[in-house]
Amino acid sequence: MTTHTFPDPERTAAEAAAVIREATGIDAHRFALVLGSGWGQAAELLGPVNAELPATEVPGFQPSGVPGHKGTVKSIRIEGTDDHALVIGARTHYYEGRGVRAVAHGVRTAAAAGASIAVLTNGCGGLRREWRPGTPVLISDHINLTADSPLEGPTFVDLTDLYSSRLRTLARAVDPSLDEGVYVQFRGPHYETPAEVRMAGVLGGDLVGMSTALEAIAARHAGLEVLGISLVTNLAAGVSDEPLSHEEVIEAGRAAGPRISTLLADVVRRIAAQGPAQPEPQTPGGEQ
Repeated sequence: MTTHTFPDPERTAAEAAAVIREATGIDAHRFALVLGSGWGQAAELLGPVNAELPATEVPGFQPSGVPGHKGTVKSIRIEGTDDHALVIGARTHYYEGRGVRAVAHGVRTAAAAGASIAVLTNGCGGLRREWRPGTPVLISDHINLTADSPLEGPTFVDLTDLYSSRLRTLARAVDPSLDEGVYVQFRGPHYETPAEVRMAGVLGGDLVGMSTALEAIAARHAGLEVLGISLVTNLAAGVSDEPLSHEEVIEAGRAAGPRISTLLADVVRRIAAQGPAQPEPQTPGGEQ
């Protein structure tokens, strides 16, 4: 996967953060939200918009190449608080071929813009039959099957508590019915075969998709506390006899959108009310 468009990913993130600060007048955004399929309406419920920038006006970002994703970067003041959220609608997926540095650019920019909490969402396939389309599921852990990493060189980051147990507890305080599971990221862009889905289940996976894991690793390395939430948009291949299609994913997200967007906005406000609680800082190098 090419990385030549990001010769210095940290510098590019810093340049992007500087543009965001100038455009928004906000020195620090405490939250970063990456909104996947079905989650876009949450931004409208969080609070007033400070500024909305086309992705092409922010260094390192590209317009979204995936239907259902907005190619914007938006700054929002979280209603009832003094906190601000950076809503990244310009997600780059690994399968777009722009390189893993481009995939991680959103969360790295958020960290450079002062974020301490990253909320990563996606639409995915579910392996459990009880998780019908439209079910939100907290991510407790992941399995990265992309055969890649956003980290380079001797960068040994502890991923034991990558998906914050503290943030999952706060999310369940908003909705006690929230279940949790292990997310498996495949490379994509094709959907998984039934055999691959069975393999994911044998490995311990509950959810399958094409995003999030690489972003979560980069976010953890940057010192962000991570909350991951998946929206089950379909039963994974082989779990159901129904054929898979991106139109089905978009439609399931559209149908669940109002409910899950309200849930996500309430969760973010609950976290904001708790005050900061950053994880231990990660060292960018060291011995393994």
